[in-house]
Amino acid sequence: MSYEERDAYGMYVDRGHKGPGPELMGADTLIGDHVHNLKNEHLGTIKEIMIDMASGKVAYAVMSSGGVMSIGEKLFAVPWEALTLDTVNKRFTMNIDKDRIENAPGFDTDHWPNMANQTWATEVHSYYGTSASR
Repeated sequence: MSYEERDAYGMYVDRGHKGPGPELMGADTLIGDHVHNLKNEHLGTIKEIMIDMASGKVAYAVMSSGGVMSIGEKLFAVPWEALTLDTVNKRFTMNIDKDRIENAPGFDTDHWPNMANQTWATEVHSYYGTSASR
């Protein structure tokens, strides 16, 4: 389901903006969106969006991959900068091979990492080729 279909408040009226999607979006309208790579391979689904409360910026999207009905799925904290909104296909894209995301540092629902830990953040950003700036 796309953000347009989840727009219960009528927030996304076309105001002539020329960018990828609305200028501002509600986080819950993005949860559940699929993530594909540039080869059109499905990588996972957005489960949560993590906000850095010190800066007020989105830090990570938590993406799930694998498993059935949340059983056996692996979670990944993907730096927000690694994702691109694909408004044509109503999803996100990432410039990463599927086998690389399958081997990415991840976690399960019972063992979330301390995402505020700078060492952890540096490792994750390094893996995705993004900058770990706060």
